[in-house]
Amino acid sequence: MRRVSVGWRDVVYGAYERQVLRGVPPEARPRHVAVMLDGNRRWAKARGAGTASGHQAGADKIESLLQWCEEAGVEYVTLWLLSTDNLGRPSAELGPLLRIIENAVADLAATRRWSVRIAGATGLLPPETAASLQASAASTEGVSGMVVNCAVAYGGRREIADAVRDLLRSRGAAGQTLEQIADGLTVEDIAQHLYTKGQPDPDLVIRTSGEQRLGGFLLWQSATSEFYFCEAYWPDFRHVDFLRAVRAYAGRHRRHGS
Repeated sequence: MRRVSVGWRDVVYGAYERQVLRGVPPEARPRHVAVMLDGNRRWAKARGAGTASGHQAGADKIESLLQWCEEAGVEYVTLWLLSTDNLGRPSAELGPLLRIIENAVADLAATRRWSVRIAGATGLLPPETAASLQASAASTEGVSGMVVNCAVAYGGRREIADAVRDLLRSRGAAGQTLEQIADGLTVEDIAQHLYTKGQPDPDLVIRTSGEQRLGGFLLWQSATSEFYFCEAYWPDFRHVDFLRAVRAYAGRHRRHGS
């Protein structure tokens, strides 16, 4: 009897999910979705499990999210996997987390379905982690599928500082003086040196776990983004939660900062 009831629930949920997606016309769907995968540690604590099990459960959810994004016509996805603040966690937690992230990114690349990019201050990572992530991303060069930005060792302020630093170095190498650089500097110039350069800014930013703040995620790029906050911890995030976020986005009148 229990299997029957679960089966009926799956049927009902499936019908509801299809109805929600059909109710959002393709032109009203986000092109770029950014997700703060928050709540792994609290998910594990609520179950009396170790922190690593929460991080692994979160990593196991990523591929499902990307499949949902593909179905919705999303072209770019940015996943915040590790912040610069997280690098200060105890080594007993950070070490296993880095291995989980390395494996998760490698698994995404191995599918050959998505173009994986690494966004973050990888110089702050252990050399073996940085090398693993870069190798995974390089293996997807030429893949024409959805672009998946894996934000690792990422901080919004750090990104802006790195962008300005990179811009100054490149202009200086071209022979420009500091005064010349300052006089001609534009917003677009800085944007061309961000980790996500060449990509559209996120239309929709989703944060799980009930927290309603950005915490430094895509500070520059999210200036005109729409935000959706979901109560579920990341490992419990469902297809229907994603579709509700897309529907909420489609129902808003975007003012693009005005």
